[in-house]
Amino acid sequence: MILIADSGSTKADWVAGVNGKVGVTFQTRGMNPFFHDRKFIVPELESNQTSISIREKVNQIYFFGAGCSSEERNKIIRDALSLFFTNAKIIVDHDMLGCAIALCEGKPGISCILGTGSNTFYFDGKNIAETRHGLGYVIGDEGSGSYYGKKLLSWFIYKILPSDLEEQFRIKYPLSKEDIIRKVYKEPDPNVFLASFAKFLSDHSSHPFITDLVHKGMTEFFETNILSYQEYKKVPVHFVGSIAWHFKDILNKVAKEKKVTTGNIIQKPISGLADYFLSGGQMP
Repeated sequence: MILIADSGSTKADWVAGVNGKVGVTFQTRGMNPFFHDRKFIVPELESNQTSISIREKVNQIYFFGAGCSSEERNKIIRDALSLFFTNAKIIVDHDMLGCAIALCEGKPGISCILGTGSNTFYFDGKNIAETRHGLGYVIGDEGSGSYYGKKLLSWFIYKILPSDLEEQFRIKYPLSKEDIIRKVYKEPDPNVFLASFAKFLSDHSSHPFITDLVHKGMTEFFETNILSYQEYKKVPVHFVGSIAWHFKDILNKVAKEKKVTTGNIIQKPISGLADYFLSGGQMP
């Protein structure tokens, strides 16, 4: 049985199958080696009935995850998975390569992640060029869920949200300034906490203030990430992630403004990864 995983910082999607057919799908919390090790990963798998039911059958795992960008970090995930899936050969790689496999269809292109965090890379059809991005939620992640979460929280605390949005925000998130500071600076997974407020954006997507905020974030992402690659003039730019998917109209508008040709825009790469590996595809 082949098991494929696509993991962000918030959640991970899993698909297992044999003989080219999907057998089971399930979801866990995200597994990012910047924040998680086997003390988190193994109990997470042990708490999932589907993963328990297939653990002895899995003989090959392809895991693509946020933060899996070096051998040292990949080993954290690989070692943890090997403790649970004891019969499996395990390959761990960056979620950007997973995006390339799912999005680019073996052709050159620029692929972008816009979810909890953000990242961008150029894929030449076989290899990923060294990326300058993926700087994390503190100094990077432009246009991502954590980026928008920071904006909403700071403007809420500064009391510069429009009054109608401030009221709705306060009702949905009964948080004090002290609560917010504690969760960002003292508690685990602050990037996930920040990104959780992106739901407020989609719930109020027609509000002019929100539309303007998303547009500005997308513009910053294009200017700092996509336009820094000369290749954007020659190849399509693909997008994956919840922010890209839910705000694809604004994304396409900014792309047109920046003279960027958009390619595929999908919510999750797991379906493309499953199609590829379950049909016999190999790592590039």
